[in-house]
Amino acid sequence: MELSRIMISETSDHQIIVLKEKDGQRSFPIVIGLHEAWAIDRAVKEIPTPRPLTHDLLTSVIVQLSGGIERIEISDLKNNTFYAKIIIRQNGSALEIDSRPSDAIALAMQGNTPIYVAKTVLEEVCKWDNL
Repeated sequence: MELSRIMISETSDHQIIVLKEKDGQRSFPIVIGLHEAWAIDRAVKEIPTPRPLTHDLLTSVIVQLSGGIERIEISDLKNNTFYAKIIIRQNGSALEIDSRPSDAIALAMQGNTPIYVAKTVLEEVCKWDNL
């Protein structure tokens, strides 16, 4: 999957990002918070900040601990809430960290990290389009 759109409205608490299949037609929106939308937008546009913000800090901590973000996965959808995992590779081992999709995507955008969506999630959200 890839991030195809970021829709930021400073007058709303709810922002929208859209994930799209890299080699397909399916896409779906995820509602996120304003601060996470700004973090994703900043990472996509490669806008530096004078001091590390939360997502920058987390990336630095992972790197300083000899790790790297291998991929993120939108792993589940329960009661209209998406769940994600950050997969970190450290010393040959994979660590799965529970995350909100917005935070995982913000981290992914900093390092051109692959984004995956579980088949069951993609089938469920794309079913919405056919209603």
